[in-house]
Amino acid sequence: MRMRNTRRRVACHALGAMLLAAAQAAQAGGETLRDVVFADYSERSSSAELARRMLSPLAALQLQRQAARTGSQMLGQSIDLAREKFIVYVPSPRPARGYALLVFVPPWEDARLPSGWTAVLDRYGVIFVSAARSGNDQSVFDRRDPLALLAAHNAAQRYPVDPARVYIAGFSGGARVALRLALAYPDVFRGAMLNAGSDPIGDSQIPIPPRDLFLQFQSTRLVYVTGEGDTSALSGDVASMHSMKKWCVFDVQSHVVRSGGHEVADSMALAWALSVLSHAARSDPHQLSACRLAIEEELNIKMQELDSLVAAGRDDAAQKLLLKIDGRFGGLAAPRSIELSQ
Repeated sequence: MRMRNTRRRVACHALGAMLLAAAQAAQAGGETLRDVVFADYSERSSSAELARRMLSPLAALQLQRQAARTGSQMLGQSIDLAREKFIVYVPSPRPARGYALLVFVPPWEDARLPSGWTAVLDRYGVIFVSAARSGNDQSVFDRRDPLALLAAHNAAQRYPVDPARVYIAGFSGGARVALRLALAYPDVFRGAMLNAGSDPIGDSQIPIPPRDLFLQFQSTRLVYVTGEGDTSALSGDVASMHSMKKWCVFDVQSHVVRSGGHEVADSMALAWALSVLSHAARSDPHQLSACRLAIEEELNIKMQELDSLVAAGRDDAAQKLLLKIDGRFGGLAAPRSIELSQ
């Protein structure tokens, strides 16, 4: 009888401890803010800056010329923040070194926090922010890109955010947008989580940004998270990661979710991604230097070929090669590519 009573007391104590821990965890949970309206704009989200960073030099020049012909302006903001709504999750407790920030680009239209993410965001001290009306049916250049940039800017204005731990993430089509933003804005986003959506870089669809930005992007940390049953997205990941290696982006890791399909990352996958992103970037300066040199040599060969065509008066062939160079090397070929296009 005494043994039975002792066991019962131990069980009661254990249950009480579990309930107390659960209550403390609930009290320590963060705050979800819905229908948030931001007010501050950033030069980085202007249409002119988006074009400079996210289009190839010749494509940006063509857009500028078109704007001049029609009398339209490219300098302003395409977003009216007074009409936009965001969801913000602020974790608890506040980290001593400031919050990390995760800007999420969704494929859906509402501003939503994925299920099961709050406890992980609390654990890693990460603010989550996402915009409404930023899904796959919206314009990438006029809405999805600037909304993500404005979310990052305003969250950093409102809260003590560590600029070294600002990340961009997305699911499905949103992940493909997130990759473009990470490439064009490495001075904002120091890492990216690409969940079930990715592309190769270095073509007319995802051109290389201006040289200074691209050199910075080569140190950006990328994590890919995809379900093992999502064969299409996994194939895209393989092509994207292969492309990163060719373009000297080596700090890349991937995680395949067992038994997962085409679905948003669960809490365990998110925890893995945030853990990887939060660690110091790995780098091999010799590998990076050799890779960069190989790209420069390839670019120089193409530019010499182009100069020969121009000198020979073969204007049509030169124009075709110039467009190919612009599509492949993007900002790395500027300003020479711009000069030759005049």
